[in-house]
Amino acid sequence: MLRIEGRIANHDREFEGSIEIDTTTGLVTSVGPITGHSDIDTTNCIIFPGFGDIHIHAREDVSGTQTYKEDFITTSAAAIHGGVVHVADMPNNPIAPVDDASYSAKEALTKKSEVTITLYAGIGPNTSPLTRHVPYKAFMGPSVGDLFFSSKEQLEKVISNYREKNVSFHCEDPAILEANKNAPLHELKRPPSAEISATEFALYLIEKYELIGKLCHYSTRDGLPLIAAAKARGVKVTCEATPHHLFFDTGMITPANRQDLQMNPPLRASEDRLALLAALKSGLVDYVATDHAPHTLEEKIQGHSGVPHLDTLGAFSTWLMSEHNYTTADIARVFAYNPGLFIHEFLSPVHGKGFGHIAPGYSGSLTILDTHTPYVVTRESVKTKCGWSPFEGFTFPGSVKHTIVQGKIHNPTPRT
Repeated sequence: MLRIEGRIANHDREFEGSIEIDTTTGLVTSVGPITGHSDIDTTNCIIFPGFGDIHIHAREDVSGTQTYKEDFITTSAAAIHGGVVHVADMPNNPIAPVDDASYSAKEALTKKSEVTITLYAGIGPNTSPLTRHVPYKAFMGPSVGDLFFSSKEQLEKVISNYREKNVSFHCEDPAILEANKNAPLHELKRPPSAEISATEFALYLIEKYELIGKLCHYSTRDGLPLIAAAKARGVKVTCEATPHHLFFDTGMITPANRQDLQMNPPLRASEDRLALLAALKSGLVDYVATDHAPHTLEEKIQGHSGVPHLDTLGAFSTWLMSEHNYTTADIARVFAYNPGLFIHEFLSPVHGKGFGHIAPGYSGSLTILDTHTPYVVTRESVKTKCGWSPFEGFTFPGSVKHTIVQGKIHNPTPRT
């Protein structure tokens, strides 16, 4: 039995308490008052339900061709380092999981991970739903292989076969991307209008085909009212925001960091970033999800889009509390509770009631943040195989002290 005591933060309340975890089952057995005995020191710490990241690119598939930049072992190490206990991996691999056989083959590779991995299945021009219950991802614009669509009509024809399924959308209109492909800067090649147009169409598809929909890595302020209106009329849609769209904006791009800060969708104006921060805090945006995209530094120089974030997710949450007055309940909601709800229906019984809440029967997986010990991000400190971070040199106000995975204590590398 593992006992952890201190300041506990769920999405609905913060309190001083004691948590007992059965290290055999990995589940919480009791949550009660302070007893005076804790198996780990939680001084100056907040104990959260284990953080989840429901949008990553772990790179490993049965081809093995991209494991030089990440695999499920290094994904797990980076996740634990960042206080993350479960992740959901996207399907845009060279050999994509698009049917029962290819999904099961990729799923077998995840067993080496210490954190729980949920896999999305891919939706492409020639796919159909799996026989098992899984989440799906639709790339509206260009992606790896053939998992993308060249027109809205082509996408709707396929989505009509996925009625009532759980489908996440990368919202960039391929026609607008094509029209702007010769613009001089990356952020002009992929303008806000591409996301807004795709948002309108994704919401139409979600409503018409009764999908459980999610909009990925949202970046544009003018699309937020569309999401709010859809939610108000009962459309089953949720929305992600990434650390990079919440932290960086186009005013921070320099010739020195431009390649490092290239991603899809691109960074937006300061007004967009501030609108996203407000929408996340209000609950209009439901999750912080990293879109963890580990490319090597050599690939970034060549123009690859995407940045790695798993190593810094827990520390990033302390920045939201310190700089933007997010409460501990806000943090628990967008980093733990809502991600836990998203993956719950895809979990095996071994996880009990699931992730995202500290209560009896839930996973004994916790993220323990030290709010008094800063984390200076260095290239040497990160665990991702690609070996770099867009936050290098930045000091987060707090750090991950412990990541507890189903009752097993992990101690991230000491911070400087």
